[in-house]
Amino acid sequence: MKQVRPKKNLGQHFLTDLTIARRIADTVDTCPEIPVLEVGPGMGVLTQYLMTKNRMLKVVEIDSESVEYLNKAYPQLTESIISDDFLRMDLNALFDGKPFVLTGNYPYDISSQIFFKMLDYKNLIPCCTGMIQREVAQRIASQPGTKAYGILSVMIQAWYDVEYLFTVDENVFNPPPKVKSAVIRMTRNSVDDLGCNEQLFRTIVKTVFNQRRKMLRVSLRQLIPADAAPEGFFDHELMTMRPEQLTIPQFVELTNLVESIGLSSCHP
Repeated sequence: MKQVRPKKNLGQHFLTDLTIARRIADTVDTCPEIPVLEVGPGMGVLTQYLMTKNRMLKVVEIDSESVEYLNKAYPQLTESIISDDFLRMDLNALFDGKPFVLTGNYPYDISSQIFFKMLDYKNLIPCCTGMIQREVAQRIASQPGTKAYGILSVMIQAWYDVEYLFTVDENVFNPPPKVKSAVIRMTRNSVDDLGCNEQLFRTIVKTVFNQRRKMLRVSLRQLIPADAAPEGFFDHELMTMRPEQLTIPQFVELTNLVESIGLSSCHP
């Protein structure tokens, strides 16, 4: 059967190491029994092992050449191969509104967008696993006080427990990427409510990390008009900190502080 040609514009790097593919497939076992959605199956190197899990499996692939290959290579999956752009899909419609595990060898250039979409559907996705660029995985798993700690770290760790599972070398892909990869697992934590305005929380996190070297009392002035802040507002102890120093509870506290002066839907 004719192999699929990796397409640079889609960020395709096909995994060729079957042992690693099996290890990635096994990461979904943390959330047993519920269906699995694989993003970007390519030629099905991961798909073949997910199929052995005896669970409902659907795969979504934007590349028509890969879709054609999958239909021929895995005819038993034909009804479950979705030719679409994951980022544009309504995930509620996938498994009749039931929860599912998200997994894949994600295209590196859109992995962050995939995880932001996961957050939009966090109540449907109790577990997300897969392979991404190592640098992004390190960012997602990093803790306060580290250089890698940033927007992705805070937004994801607010709702998920993150495990950096293992690193993958460049030489197990066709074509080899210029960076190392990593496999991570994100499992929904017990938080149902952040305890603050979630939209404002997102806005504040993104705003302050866009000026990560500045104290919060400087970066927050983009959001808060000079005449809106009461006297002493910028003297709060949090305001002398830089964003990478704040824990998630402190970001929640900061969000409530900003909302307390009447700003509930400010935009950077």
